[in-house]
This record gives sequence, C-alpha cells and structure tokens, in this order.
Amino acid sequence: MLGLGAVVNAGMAWAQTGGNLPVPKVQTIKAEDASISRWLMRLHDAARSRTYVGTFVVTAGDTISSSRIWHVCEGQLQMERVDALTGAARSTFRRNDQVMTFLPERRVVISETRDALGLFPNLLNRADSSIAQHYSLKVLGRQRVAGLDSEVVQLVPVDALRFGYRVWTERETGVVVKLQTLDAAQGVLEQAAFSELKLGEPVNMVKLAALMDNTEGYQVQKPELVKTTAAQEGWLFKAQVAGFKPMACHKRMNSDPSVHSGNTLQWVFSDGLASVSLFIENFDAARHSQMVRHDQFAMGATHMLTHRLGPWWITAVGEVPTQTLAIFAQGLERTK
Repeated sequence: MLGLGAVVNAGMAWAQTGGNLPVPKVQTIKAEDASISRWLMRLHDAARSRTYVGTFVVTAGDTISSSRIWHVCEGQLQMERVDALTGAARSTFRRNDQVMTFLPERRVVISETRDALGLFPNLLNRADSSIAQHYSLKVLGRQRVAGLDSEVVQLVPVDALRFGYRVWTERETGVVVKLQTLDAAQGVLEQAAFSELKLGEPVNMVKLAALMDNTEGYQVQKPELVKTTAAQEGWLFKAQVAGFKPMACHKRMNSDPSVHSGNTLQWVFSDGLASVSLFIENFDAARHSQMVRHDQFAMGATHMLTHRLGPWWITAVGEVPTQTLAIFAQGLERTK
C-alpha cells in the first residue's frame, strides 16, 4: 500500500506489547453501519480537510525512518511539508499534485507531478466500490495511538494475491494515525504511525508556499514524463489478476547518456488499495546481468521482482506478495 508507499510513529502500543494486540473479539462490521467504501471515504475526506502537525515513523524490516510533517487544507488546496529526520537531509513539499523535493547536500530540487507523498497513499487515494469484492472489513476495538483515542479495523483479503491491513483512525476525525501491512500469517510486514500528532495545529500555508517556491541556489531538475498507453507502446497484459485494473501509463525519458537502456515505461495497476508498477526498458547487460542472479527483493511490504523478456528488462514493484508480482511480470506480451 500504500504501495506505498510513496510512498513517511513512539513507544507504540504494538511494539510495547511484543506484537499482541489487546483488543476485543473480532466482529464483522454491520453493512448498515459502514461499508468498506464508506469507511474509506471518511478517511479520504479526513485527509483532505484536516490541518495537523506530527512526527511519523515507518518500520520496514530492519529499517526505521522518521519524518516531520506539516499538513494544511484551504478549500480545494492542500499543502504538505515532510522533512526526513533520518538518513540524508531531504525536504519534500506538495501543493495538490505538484511536488518539490529539496536535497540540500546536493543542492538539487526535483520538481514533478504525482498524487501523494506516500503517507498511507492508497488508503487515502479514493473510495473504490470494487474494493469490497477483494477485502472484508472487521472491527477490532479501540486503542490509543500518540495520545489519541483511535478505532481499530482490519481489512482482510479474500485471496492470496494481496496483503491485509490493520488500520487505526482517530475517533473524532477519521485521520489515519497508524497502519500495519499484514502477511497471510498475520505477521506485520510494515508499520507506519504517528508517534506525535497535533490535530488542528495552525499551519501557515503562505509560508509553506514561499519555502516551496524558493529554489535559489538549487539546480531544479524536472524528470520528463510523457503520458501514453501500453498499447501505443506495443505492450499487452494478457494475464488476469482479480481486482487489479490499469490506472496510468507514463514514459520516462532518459537524459543520461551513460545509461543505454533507453526510455523507461511505467504501467501502474491497482485494486483500490494495493498497487503494482511494471517498469519496462531495454535490457542493458552492464546494468542488468548481475541482477539476473538476484531476481527477487523485499523490504517490508514492498516487493520487487525482475524478469528478462527477450531484449527487454521487466521490473515489477508493489505492496503485494511475490507470487502476484510474478503473474504481472510474466503476463506481459510484446505486440510490435
């Protein structure tokens, strides 16, 4: 998920209890009380209408990263600032779908257009009515996260093609405060959560906009993305992966003369929660030969699989099990 996801949690209850969630007996939510679509819409609306400031922690495998986030909404305009607190210094600003990532150590700003920053991206993207065909919703109870009373629900997949999710939302607003991605054995693959969150905290949109637009002293890079279709580029997806629909297709133009694999095509699929991206490029022996021996990778909920198809190099990436990625990677067919 999120992808993710996206792709940016404090002595959390889950960690403190050694993984045993002290919640009441699981019960399926009543259809008349809240369908999955209605529940997701509440989350979606909360993300678009609430102003907040907080510290966010993501745990994926042995990797822990944290960020500071400022989020403000005024009418149809949303702005965010996310500062990385671990690793290399990085500040990312978003104004609706416009994203500017500042890398101060390199004095570089990357300017691009994308939907989200990876903060629970797919959960908050939109409410898709078909999600109920592939996930069921269960109520787990209530807990406190970052000092906030939260409701806990679980999204249970109906098959082995996707992961499950456990989601904590602040009771009054519906803002997501914690998310766990679960494997088939209910193990936690990845956790993202606020360790500290102040809802309704004043955030100055004008100041954020000024910081975002101030690129003095930085080299601005704008990756060239061309909207296209897989058919137009000569590709067909012949497999069927229940629930996953094609969402977008872009061609990233290569401006680096040292890279001989040409332009890269990205074809994105989603079931409304999880997403998969297929990256298609020319096979480059210098870059790809070593990867043939290590064709599967995973970090937290994100899995990656590489696959050579004649003169082409296919990379499948998504917040789904490896067997799902294999269906995607092997389902591609060249039409011209």
